[in-house]
This record gives sequence, C-alpha cells and structure tokens, in this order.
Amino acid sequence: MKVTDVEQGAMRRAFALALNGPRGINPQVGAVLLSADGRVIAEGWHRGASTPHAEVDALSKLSPGAARGATAVVTLEPCNHTGRTGPCAEALIAAGVARVIYAVDDPGDHSSGGGERLRAAGVDVVPGLLADEGAALLDSWLTVQRLGRPHVTVKWAQSLDGRAAASDGTSQWITGPEARADVHRRRALADAIVAGTGTVLADDPALTARDAAGALLPHQPRPVVLGMRPVPEGAAVLQHPLPLLQYDGRDLRATLADLRDRGVQRVFVEGGPVIASAFLRAGLVDEVLAYVAPVLLGGHRLALGDIGVGTIADAQRLDIVSIDRLGDDLLVVAAPPTAPPLAVGAPARTHEEGDA
Repeated sequence: MKVTDVEQGAMRRAFALALNGPRGINPQVGAVLLSADGRVIAEGWHRGASTPHAEVDALSKLSPGAARGATAVVTLEPCNHTGRTGPCAEALIAAGVARVIYAVDDPGDHSSGGGERLRAAGVDVVPGLLADEGAALLDSWLTVQRLGRPHVTVKWAQSLDGRAAASDGTSQWITGPEARADVHRRRALADAIVAGTGTVLADDPALTARDAAGALLPHQPRPVVLGMRPVPEGAAVLQHPLPLLQYDGRDLRATLADLRDRGVQRVFVEGGPVIASAFLRAGLVDEVLAYVAPVLLGGHRLALGDIGVGTIADAQRLDIVSIDRLGDDLLVVAAPPTAPPLAVGAPARTHEEGDA
C-alpha cells in the first residue's frame, strides 16, 4: 500500500517527539498512532532506560481496543526482544494495530526482527519511510551498533590555503564569530570533546561549550585529553564542570571503547592537526567539519599531517554532506561514502540493553 502524505507527516512528527527523550545508551525513538481515517489518536516517545518504549508509551494513552485497526508510525523498527520491557512488536500485535511504518531498521543482534514478527502476525509493515532523516536522528547510536564505538566527528579550522596556524604558531582567530558559535553549538551536542596534550600546553583550551557571552551552555561534553605529557596544574581544562579523562593516545580504538563503556556515543575531536590526523589515519572518523576562512597564511603549519595516504589511489574520498556560509567563512561537512556494516562480535548495545 502506498504511503500517504498524512503518514509522512506523522513520521516527521515522530522524529520531533523522539528528541524529547534523553540521549544515551538507548536511542531516541518517537511514535505516532493514526486511526483508520488518518487522525492522530496517540503519541509517545522513549524516556530512557527502564521506561516504556515509544510504541508502548503511545498505546498506554488509549483505552483497551482503541488501537485496533490503527497505523503505528515509528522512527525505529519495533523491537523483538524481551528485557525489562517486553517486545514492542508483540505489544502492537496484541493491541490490534493493522499497519506499522518505520524509518530505520534495528541493527541489534537481539532486538531486530520486529518487522518480520509483525508480518507473520498479519500486520502490514512498511520499512524505510524517510530513512535518511531517521538515520541522521540516530547516527551516533547506529555507529555504536555497527562498530561498537562512539560516532566520531573531527573538526578543524583552516585558512584558504590549508593552514591551521601562522608560522609563529598563532591561530586565534582564523575564523569569525559566526563559525566559532557554530563550533560551540556542535560541542554541546557531543558527549565528549577530545584534544591532545600539545594543544592543551600550547593553547590552554577550556574544552567547554559556551554561548556568545561566554556562559556555559546547559549540556557540556566530557573533556578528554590524549597524550603522555601531564596536564599542568592551573590548566583551563581542569576547571571544566566535568572531570577530565586522560589517555596515552597510543591506542585510539581502546580509548573509544572505554568511552563507549562510559556511555559516550558522540565524540568531538578538536585537538589540533596531530590528533585529527591520527583519527583519520586509523579510519575512525564518521564526520569531518572543515571551517574555511578567506585568509592566506602560508608556512608549514598545515591543518592536517600524515593520514596514511602515500599515493592518489589511496586518497580518503568523502561525500560532501553540506556547505554553509557562516559570516565570512565556509563550513564544509563531509563523511565517508558508505555506512559501515554491523561489526561481527562487536559489543554493540541494542535499544533494549539499557532495559535488559
């Protein structure tokens, strides 16, 4: 059956509802229930570990039998796993829902298969509605499922000729206030912000997310420093509202695994050319943010160093996601061309794990 405009609108509403839920180990999921004639009869979202999932939350707002013949529009495939809560697929079947539309397949080893279970019970199932938008909503959670590590964004600011600093090492400020405000907004979306000890010693960054007046934004990323050298007493990062984590930086995969185990799903790497290059060289980058200022610096202080490319055939080719004008500067957002497959044996967390 063709998806209607009303059902597409319901999916976009479900995306908005999903954002009400907390970000963390479990995904943000929203659900909208439509009557047979297309009216919204209930809405729900997942409020965190040990709470009802979005579909069950929506069903709970209806009297018994009121969902019979309804259509459930959900951002993520209904789960097929029993943890602290039962399978959402079974709850929809028991409620008599006739049609289920969802955006993103559940990649979990234990929680996937809800669509098949619904079909086996005679429910009309439509997967993949607005799948790209759904994947964007769940990008960090999906990375954890597929690779067993957090989603990694690498950011740098550069001159038009690819320099991160002038010859004497000065770099404040290459970009203008609009670009810097965008960086802080994106920092606030991350669970952890990563810098190297070289950057800490040279620039003394606070690694906080701040507004235009310099006040701390409500959500702060956990500060992470990579490198063998100690962070000096009195360093600005030690005044961060969250405690500092420091790793030696020699094994980035182990570092990301530890951050994952601490509940970190989104990592923002902003630690200078050495750290940025190391993550790119290791193939651990899911998104690149390059802020480009219309200024020429020359010299040897490049925005990137060795990323393991010895010949043009080995170039790391990315897809351009967007190009935006921020004041006088440009922001280029790019990403690897394909999403990686679910890692075999990776300790990925399903959207039931927080409830299991």
